Order: sequence, then C-alpha cells, then structure tokens
Amino acid sequence: MVFDYHISEENNFQVLKLSGELIDKHQAIDLMKSIDSLLDTDKNKWAIDLSDLKYMNSSGLNVLIQILTRTRNKGGESVIFNVSKKVNELLVITKLNTLFKVSGTKAEAFEKLEK
Repeated sequence: MVFDYHISEENNFQVLKLSGELIDKHQAIDLMKSIDSLLDTDKNKWAIDLSDLKYMNSSGLNVLIQILTRTRNKGGESVIFNVSKKVNELLVITKLNTLFKVSGTKAEAFEKLEK
C-alpha cells in the first residue's frame, strides 16, 4: 500500500490526513517540505488525522516526531487523532503517547490546539 497525505485548513488549524503505510522516511520528503512551507507562514497548529494510516514503523514514528518538533519550535503544537488500534499500540509500546497530545476526534484535537 502506498503512503499519501492531504493538508487542508479548518478553523485556522492545519489538518494533516495521513493514509496508507508509512515505513520509509523517503516517503515523507514532500510532506515535510509542505509542512516547512506552511510553518514559515506561521501555520503552526496541526491536527494530524491517522484514521487511514494502516501501518507505520519506526521510520513513520520518526516522521511524526519531526512534525511535532518543528511545530513546537515555531511556537505551535501538533495533536494526533483518530488513531487506529495498531498504531496506538505502537505509540504505547514506545511511550510516545506521553510525548504527543492524542485525541479521539478532530473536535477534541481542535480543543487541545486552542489552549
């Protein structure tokens, strides 16, 4: 399965929807360029929808960490939501669920970004 992403804007927040399988950092080169371009225009509040992300490995986790780090370095925040059971298990095992803000829904993610 191929990795894909879509970025949109809602309520002054960037919504990043990831889909497919994120298993190689090279898959995310265009994604990171897009994020950097938006961060350069002060778009630093990100809600990351993982509902269609079927699988990711440590490389995929690294991509999420890079997004989180870049948004925080620009004075913003990233919240992930709609996390599948398989991806959530990976977050728990690696204890990254303590690093990321995790929400069940987009509305809850927006609430966390407003704070």
